[in-house]
Amino acid sequence: MNGMNDREESQRQREYIKKIQGMPQITGRKYLVVTFGCQMNERDSEKIAGVLEEMGYARACSEEEADILIYNTCTVRDNADKRLYGRLGVCKQHKNANKDMIIALCGCMMQEEHVINKIRQSYPYVDIIFGTHNIFKLPELLYTRLESGSQIIDIWKDTDEIVEDLPSVRKYPFKTGVNIMFGCNNFCSYCIVPYVRGRERSRNPKEIIREIEGYAADGVVEVMLLGQNVNSYGKGLDSRVTFAGLIGEVARIDGIRRVRFMTSHPKDLSDELIQTIADNEKIARHIHLPLQSGSDRILSAMNRHYTRQGYIDLAERIRREIPDAAITTDIIVGFPGESDEDVDDTIDVIERVRYDGAFTFEYSPRTGTPAASMTQLAKEKVQPNFDRVLQTVQRISKEQAARFEGRVMEVLVEGEDEKDSTRYTGRISQNNVVHFPKSGLKIGDFAQIRLDKCKGFYYNGIVL
Repeated sequence: MNGMNDREESQRQREYIKKIQGMPQITGRKYLVVTFGCQMNERDSEKIAGVLEEMGYARACSEEEADILIYNTCTVRDNADKRLYGRLGVCKQHKNANKDMIIALCGCMMQEEHVINKIRQSYPYVDIIFGTHNIFKLPELLYTRLESGSQIIDIWKDTDEIVEDLPSVRKYPFKTGVNIMFGCNNFCSYCIVPYVRGRERSRNPKEIIREIEGYAADGVVEVMLLGQNVNSYGKGLDSRVTFAGLIGEVARIDGIRRVRFMTSHPKDLSDELIQTIADNEKIARHIHLPLQSGSDRILSAMNRHYTRQGYIDLAERIRREIPDAAITTDIIVGFPGESDEDVDDTIDVIERVRYDGAFTFEYSPRTGTPAASMTQLAKEKVQPNFDRVLQTVQRISKEQAARFEGRVMEVLVEGEDEKDSTRYTGRISQNNVVHFPKSGLKIGDFAQIRLDKCKGFYYNGIVL
C-alpha cells in the first residue's frame, strides 16, 4: 500500500466512490451480495453493500436482477466450493441477458491459486476477483473495471493493513458483528484459514470501542465480537489489552445490552475471561468451544495444542463458574487415520461436557493443508461413526435445552416467526431460539419471556 496509513487508504477509496457516483453507467443500477460461510464473511458483506450503496447502487431482489453481483466465498468445506461453481454456471445465462452485468468474486476461495486458475479457464466472464485482505479496495477495482472493461484480478498473499473506516449496511438495525482481529496463527493441519486469511492482526482497542459506541448511538443493542480466535486478541499490540479486558470494556458501553463473541480456541481461553463473563450479565452465556476430536492421538495429528483431559477440565471450569452457560462446539469425524476407538473417545467427551449444540462435519480435505496429503478414510468407514456422533450430540442437546423449560429469560426480539405471523422469534443469552406472541413488542426490544414449552432445539414462550 505504498506506505499509506489506514486513514489515508480509506480516504483514497472514498475518492473512487465519488468518481463512480458521477458515472452515467451506474444510474438506476442494482447490486446483490451473496455470502457463503462464517460471521466474518457476513460482516465483510455488510461493508461491501455499504460501499455499493454509497456509490448509488440499489439492492436487487435476485441474482438475475442484479447489475453487479458479488459472491463472498468460503473455502472451509468442499460443498461451499461446489455451490459457488454451480452459481457461476447459472450466471452465464444472466450475463447473456444483461451484457453490462458485472460479476465479482471475493473472500477465502479467491486466496487459493488453483481456484483462480479454474475461474480464468472455466468462467472467463467473471469481471473482478479479489481476496480477503483487500476487500476495502472494491471502489478502486470497480472503477478500473468500469473504465477499462477488462477483467481485474487483485489478490494479496498477506497484509498487515486493517482498513475499516468505510461505509457499511447492517443486515439488522438492532445487532451487528464487529471485527476485532483478522487471521489465524494456529495452523491446524486440516484448516485452510491461516493460508487464506493470513497471520493474526488485532485492531486497536480504542478504534473498536469508538466503532461500537457509534453503533449504540444508532440503535444497536447487541454486538458480536468476531475473529478466527478471539482469545488471542491483543497479542502484538502495544497496549497489551487482553480479550477479557476488551469484552469487559465493550460491555460497559451505554446502550449495548448484550455482547457475544465468536470463535474461541480452547488452548487460549483464560480463567480471566471465564471470570469476566461470570461477573457481567451483559456478556452472553454462550461459549462456542470447538473440540474437533476427543482423541489425544487425533488432536495431536490435527495440531490442536490441547489434550482431551485439558479440554474437559476447561469445560468443567466454565460450568462451575457460569452454571447457566451454554457450551457449543465443532466436531470433525473422519479425519485421516481416525479409528472407531478414536470416535469412542469423542463420544465420551460429548457425554462428559454435555454440549448445548454442535456443528458436526465429515472431514473435507482442503488443498494445501498438511492433512490433505495424509491417507484419506473411505466414505463407508466414516458414515457410521458420523451417525453415532450426531445421534449422541442431538440427544444431549435436547436434554440440555430442557433444563431451561419453565424459566423466565430475557429475549432479544429478532423478527417475525416465519411460520406464524402473529408471533415473534428471538434468542436468549444462551443463543437458543424462542417463539412467542407479539404482545405489543417490536423488533429490537428485549422482553421477559417464560419458556413455557421446550420443543427440542427451540422453545414456545409466553410474554410476561
